[in-house]
Amino acid sequence: MGGAWMASKSFSRDRSVAHRRLARGTTKRILAYARPYSAQIAVFLITTVLSAASAAAVPLLLKVVIDDGVAPGERTVVIVGASAVALLAVLDAGLNLIGRWMSARVGEGLIYDLRRQVFDHVQRQPIAFFTRTQTGSLVSRLNSDVVGAQQAFTGTLSQVVSNAVTLVLALGAMVVLSWQITLVVLVLVPLFLLPARFVGRKLADISRESMELNAGLSQTMTERFNVAGALLVKIFGRYQQENETFGEAARRVRDVGVVQALYARYFFIGLTFLASFATAVVYGVGGWLAIDGMLQVGTLVALAALLTRLYGPLTALANVQVDIMTALVSFERVFEVLDLEPMVRDAPHARPLEARPAATSASGGGSQLAVEFDDVWFRYPSSEEISLASLESAAKETADGAGEQVLRGVSFRVEPGQMVALVGPSGAGKTTITHLVARLYDPTAGVVRVGERDVRDVTLDSLHDAVGVVTQDAHMFHDTIRENLLYARPGATDDELMRVLDAAQISALVASLPEGLDTIVGDRGYRLSGGEKQRFAIARLLLKAPPVVVLDEATAHLDSESEAAVQRALRTALSGRTSLVIAHRLSTIRDADMIVAIDEGRVVERGTHETLLAHGGLYAELYRTQFADQQHAPMR
Repeated sequence: MGGAWMASKSFSRDRSVAHRRLARGTTKRILAYARPYSAQIAVFLITTVLSAASAAAVPLLLKVVIDDGVAPGERTVVIVGASAVALLAVLDAGLNLIGRWMSARVGEGLIYDLRRQVFDHVQRQPIAFFTRTQTGSLVSRLNSDVVGAQQAFTGTLSQVVSNAVTLVLALGAMVVLSWQITLVVLVLVPLFLLPARFVGRKLADISRESMELNAGLSQTMTERFNVAGALLVKIFGRYQQENETFGEAARRVRDVGVVQALYARYFFIGLTFLASFATAVVYGVGGWLAIDGMLQVGTLVALAALLTRLYGPLTALANVQVDIMTALVSFERVFEVLDLEPMVRDAPHARPLEARPAATSASGGGSQLAVEFDDVWFRYPSSEEISLASLESAAKETADGAGEQVLRGVSFRVEPGQMVALVGPSGAGKTTITHLVARLYDPTAGVVRVGERDVRDVTLDSLHDAVGVVTQDAHMFHDTIRENLLYARPGATDDELMRVLDAAQISALVASLPEGLDTIVGDRGYRLSGGEKQRFAIARLLLKAPPVVVLDEATAHLDSESEAAVQRALRTALSGRTSLVIAHRLSTIRDADMIVAIDEGRVVERGTHETLLAHGGLYAELYRTQFADQQHAPMR
């Protein structure tokens, strides 16, 4: 019955995978992953072969017990033969246990190796990769495909070896015992294979549809169960529609599941019936020969027992190409991600940026570094350059500006300790400039320098250590306040945490919480207001204490009270540091040492607030339309 179940599982797989051509070198790379586990794999294969051999030996022992023991009345032979069968059962159990242990060692080891490597590789991809990639598809590579890949060694390999050994031994023993009955048995083989292939195609189609429907159901739950999705449903009051939509999808999953279960049962019943029919034929023909004295009874029993060890492996091996290719394709899909080279990575000659003091304060910026843009041009990379079609929901160019120049010859310099404000209309390229400082992207042409060094010539770790960024949407992990802060500097003490919280104007809130620093902030920090999240982000920046600070409209979309608190925190954060700020408030512009006006990817003006107002250009127009209403706002 186990053989029927394995065959059913095998035939339910997508048979089109058998015709897929693997990339060159795939098999060689797979063997490289297996090399560290060669000893365990060898033991695993040996135990598999011995277990298959012991299973095939049992019918032969039964023949000896009946023909040489029971029939002539030799009790010693019966006892010895029965004892041998019992010992083989114990041996088989031990071999299975050792084999399973080795299989688990190899399988879990491969999963660990692949997951660590894929996770590390994905983390090093540029931010553009994540803007295009469908998260669910990427997670599937780390879960389903990695597990499918290890099945090549722990599942497929053992089944192929075990079935092949069992088939050869069973068939050889049957030929030796009775070539006539073996010939009859082989004639019945098509009765097993043809229905199996027919039902197998149906099962494969149904299984594919089931996986697609379940994936859609999982995607719906993921989107509706996160905070943002749940909030949207509540705001629009779409409970009923969501329930109906989910119910319809769940109904289709239910119906397909019922059909799949029925076809699997048809397959199981069909194989069981044919096995019983073949057994009846063997007993019928063998019984006739036994009555005529041409066959011994023990031989007949052995042939019937060997028959059960013949059709199961034979049916499973008929689909072995699909099993092997399914596992190999999983490996290939994992390699597809690993072969995607990060566009932003350390150059071979990269050296660390100058070190800054390890001990930091809430208001000190450590060593100061200049930031310079020298004739910088930039376009966002296309999908083919940074992503995989199989990881995107739609592998087409999107409206992210791919192929178009976003920055055109941008040049300016921020001296050590200075604050420069970037202003300009939406889409002018301000955020892109801040991304280039942190080297989230590399310029198409020109040079971005930090500390007089081309950012492409310094190590990414040292650059990210030197540049701190606060965006307008401060992200927080679903963890405690403490852990979210320690992300900036894991070794910080509670006193240091409270010091930066105080500087960020958020310590009073933390002190009022029953669990203090151990308060869970919720998914993406949704238990906090926008202003509170921004102040925690600033506290995290102060804990990191980088010499260069980049602020991307950190006070945008805040109410006046939250903005006042964030502005006070920002004054502390920017004190003594080289700062590049996308200006959203007039107070930020007035505090700036220089204002750089950006329009259509070009620097069109630069200077102080007064000089640019007097010039009457783009900044003066922006001031009248965006900042003038803040002119008489009370200063806090």
